[in-house]
Amino acid sequence: MMTPMRYVLLVLGLIISIHYILSLTHEEYGKATSISNLAGQWTGPKSNPPYKTPVPEEYYKPDEHIYQPDRKANATFVMLVRNSDLPGIMSSMKQVEDRFNRKFQYPYVFLNDEAFTQNFKDNIQALTTAQVEFGIIPSDHWHQPSSIDEERASKSREDMVRNNVIYGGSVPYRNMCRFNSGFFYRHELVQKYRYYWRVEPDVSFFCDVDYDPFLVMQDQNKVYGFTISLYEYQATIETLWGHVKSFINANPDLVSPENAMEFLSDDGGESYNLCHFWSNFEIGDLDFWRGEAYSKFFDYLDEQGGFYYERWGDAPVHSIGAALFAKKDQIHFFNDIGYRHNPYQHCPQGGLHQKGRCWCDPTHNFDYEWYSCLNKYDKMFS
Repeated sequence: MMTPMRYVLLVLGLIISIHYILSLTHEEYGKATSISNLAGQWTGPKSNPPYKTPVPEEYYKPDEHIYQPDRKANATFVMLVRNSDLPGIMSSMKQVEDRFNRKFQYPYVFLNDEAFTQNFKDNIQALTTAQVEFGIIPSDHWHQPSSIDEERASKSREDMVRNNVIYGGSVPYRNMCRFNSGFFYRHELVQKYRYYWRVEPDVSFFCDVDYDPFLVMQDQNKVYGFTISLYEYQATIETLWGHVKSFINANPDLVSPENAMEFLSDDGGESYNLCHFWSNFEIGDLDFWRGEAYSKFFDYLDEQGGFYYERWGDAPVHSIGAALFAKKDQIHFFNDIGYRHNPYQHCPQGGLHQKGRCWCDPTHNFDYEWYSCLNKYDKMFS
């Protein structure tokens, strides 16, 4: 016979379970299909894209203890954060250390538009034995340029707020997008590096990374690496593609003949399909951004004022730049790096999930959901 106390505990357990199920349903809002449902619909490309070719075993260093690898790339982690982001960036950094960097010992560069507090620095440095540097962003790299017509920009922000455009009323968000699009790689602390891995607060890294992604970029001549791709909000980039076409027409020699236009456009470049790589995770070649093609491209876009008159994001700007000025096979999908930035996640499947000892649920994977652009990336290699 059930005692009153056991009955109360049973009821409480049921209530907690129901609440948990409901919270999962809410979190998964917007996901149109599951991986199991997609299995019969998606046949994949006719040939293996580069990311489906396994990373050679020579890159892997599966070891339980800290060691110094026999060779390293000239690379760093770059984290753009504020002092108030300390809990979130500590969570992200701890996962980076546990899953990868405690073994490989790459340095960190933290950037802020104001000075970091000593408390921030102390807590960050306690998480790693790798080198950590803290830098302040130059004012002209961060704040709205004086060339921007503030009356016009203000009206645009008001219109976006009225239309419920995400971050539509935020000037700091626009400053961040412009900085990430065209200035972070110019910072004095970043100048000495060739490759970077961008890390944001409050993200998850699900899998062990027992090889060096920076060496993959270096050895295989990759310039841009991603884990998630999706569609941009049309309302934030109304005139962006028109300016892109104007730049291409004026500078056809800068466009790579083996580019990834197929990822960006479904009609040969006449219009933009809104696909971009989600830049809150990116591993990239800093020299590519510093090169002639992208430098001219960013300067041209910056002159148009769209970072403030609209709300151009660094994700579409980076994606368009990489797709146009690099070869398509220089853009790499890090299929084995499990990653989440709410509300989307990439969770490696099958053998990759097991090899990486991933803790994500394989059925919660954004790769081929209706709002993902990974299928367009795949088709480039069909």
